[in-house]
This record gives sequence, structure tokens and C-alpha cells, in this order.
Amino acid sequence: MNKLQLTLIRGLPGSGKSTLAKTINAVHLEADMYFIQADGGYLFDPVLLKEAHQWCQEQCRVHLEQGKNVVVANTFVRHWEIQPYRQLAEETKARLIIKTCRGNYANIHGVSQQTINKMKRNWQV
Repeated sequence: MNKLQLTLIRGLPGSGKSTLAKTINAVHLEADMYFIQADGGYLFDPVLLKEAHQWCQEQCRVHLEQGKNVVVANTFVRHWEIQPYRQLAEETKARLIIKTCRGNYANIHGVSQQTINKMKRNWQV
């Protein structure tokens, strides 16, 4: 019997999280998806970031409760950011897998180098 699986992919912007997530046979979620417009354009609004992460967690719950494997690719810089997903995995009896990307690719969402440097300083192993 295949056990339900929740995979979290963490890493800095441009580290290859989305690319790796697309190779995993699971529902692919990212908080950034919240900012994709109807026409496919990306319009980030930092004021809505908390809402975006709540949306991502809710979508994860819905899919896990439907018995679907899920992969979430977010930065997850601090350990507390992983905790809601750890709890979801526990509640749904999903196997939790955490992967870290360390590549250096194009930053597709235009995150500033200053923001990336701050994330590096705050990174928890």
C-alpha cells in the first residue's frame, strides 16, 4: 500500500525549488501561485504574503484529505514556517519529506539581491 506523501522543498529564490517540484508526481503548490493572474502574469503584493501562505496551506490540506500526494516548494527559511505542514502531515498520516535546493539559477520572480541576502542570513539548517 502506498502511503500518502507530503514533500516540502525549501531553498532561496533561484535555487531550483520549482524545477525539482515539477519532477515529483504530486500536486504542486507554492505560495507564489497565489499571485498568478487570470492572464498568467505574476503580480506579487507583499501585503498579501501572509494570505498567500494561508492559501497554500489550505490547498495542501484539501489535496491531502483527498488522498493526493502533495509537493510544496516555498523558501521555508525559518523552521517555524515548516511547522504548519508538519502538523498537516501528522493529521493526515502523510509521510513528510523535506528537501533543500542549493542551486544557482535565474530568479524568475525578481526577488531583489538584498532580500535574498537577508534570507541567507536568517537561514536555519
